[in-house]
Amino acid sequence: MRGVVAILLVVVAVVSLAATPGDAVSCGDVQGSLSPCLAYLTGGGEPTDSCCGGVKSLLGNLQSQQDRQTACNCMKSAASSFGVRSDSAANLPGKCGVSIGMTVSPNIDCSQVS
Repeated sequence: MRGVVAILLVVVAVVSLAATPGDAVSCGDVQGSLSPCLAYLTGGGEPTDSCCGGVKSLLGNLQSQQDRQTACNCMKSAASSFGVRSDSAANLPGKCGVSIGMTVSPNIDCSQVS
């Protein structure tokens, strides 16, 4: 009987987790969306269509303040790791025709992103 109760509790837990709306954004999501932009972000020029598609896709997935702060921290970390040019990063949203509601800068305080 205890085994049946334990299995029932596990099933209820799994169902409640599956019913939770939206998944939190991860650094893997951010990096995957922005990976087509790496050549632009490190070398300049013009972003590709796939880069802008990734930017737009990522923005569509940032539903909460926590998502936006997580994405901000991931981008800051990746920028320092990959040698991203700050001017290219700052200009990317505009070149892709989107507004992100903040200035892209290596000095941004991600905890202040709303």
